[in-house]
Amino acid sequence: MGRTNILKLAAVAAGIMLAATGCGVTGNDAGASGSAAESGPVTGLRIMVPNSPGGGYDTTARVSAQVMEEADIAKSVEVFNLAGAGGTVGLARIVNEKGNNDLGMLMGLGVVGASYTNDTDARLTDTTPIARLIQEPGAIMVSKDSPYKTIEDLVAAWKKDPSKLAVGGGSSPGGPDHLLPMQLAQAVGIDAKKVNYVSYDGGGDLLPAILGNKLGFAASGAGEFLKQIQSGDVRVLATSGAERLEGVDAPTLKESGIDLEFSNWRGLVAPPGISDEAKARWIATLEKMHASEEWKAALKTNGWTDAFITGDEFAGFLTDQDKRVSDVLTALGLA
Repeated sequence: MGRTNILKLAAVAAGIMLAATGCGVTGNDAGASGSAAESGPVTGLRIMVPNSPGGGYDTTARVSAQVMEEADIAKSVEVFNLAGAGGTVGLARIVNEKGNNDLGMLMGLGVVGASYTNDTDARLTDTTPIARLIQEPGAIMVSKDSPYKTIEDLVAAWKKDPSKLAVGGGSSPGGPDHLLPMQLAQAVGIDAKKVNYVSYDGGGDLLPAILGNKLGFAASGAGEFLKQIQSGDVRVLATSGAERLEGVDAPTLKESGIDLEFSNWRGLVAPPGISDEAKARWIATLEKMHASEEWKAALKTNGWTDAFITGDEFAGFLTDQDKRVSDVLTALGLA
């Protein structure tokens, strides 16, 4: 990507509210799951993940399915991956599955940005919003063999030669893993157009690059790398939330004297044109999941912050996010 485009995309960060393989099966009007009023567990739900296995969307989808199974909310929830183009291959699929009552897609801020920086006509505003589930801070991470022991060490080296230090993230340009290091560069006085950002298709692809010392550092959510963090194979230098991340021994950026807070979010949408009953069933199922002790434990285990909203409220949030991204990128000539 050219330096000018990187600088322009970095500017998007100021305009976006951040803190805040299988064949399609089209369901009938009732859907395989039956009525939202049923007391028993629903069946037939499928959740598509629009990036590779091991990434943040994938982890969130599979944990959600597991919680629904363990809490006897839903049975045999299928999770499958359809990666490509920053999530827009999956977005096009969900938009084209009009009326499929039993299919959902796990998504987040990265898909919003990718829908404008990739060649696709599909938009999240074309989908049926179901629920926002979580938000999480970003993490600045290195391998255990990295010479950088603190965020101060890293920033000092980065300032000396920004273009030499490769920065990896599990999202396309315009996504959260791209915006975090761009904002960090600005916060520490580095020219964003000199940042050498390397895009990976999700955390599953990013992890080998971290472990293999192919990057100076990585910027992504810590939740999808907790096993490696706990084993010591990945070291977190700082996190980007307002408070320290439980279970991760690292300061916040603000604690380290860097004036930056940043959070990503994830949620679930369904295809356009699903029945009112199906939409209510999806929402009721996720409300039960959200209220379960198993979900509360999952939030803690994965370092996620509860950000649950549903239906019309989530629709308004998505519309706002989409408009902010569209307006900024259009003004910059990138959309």
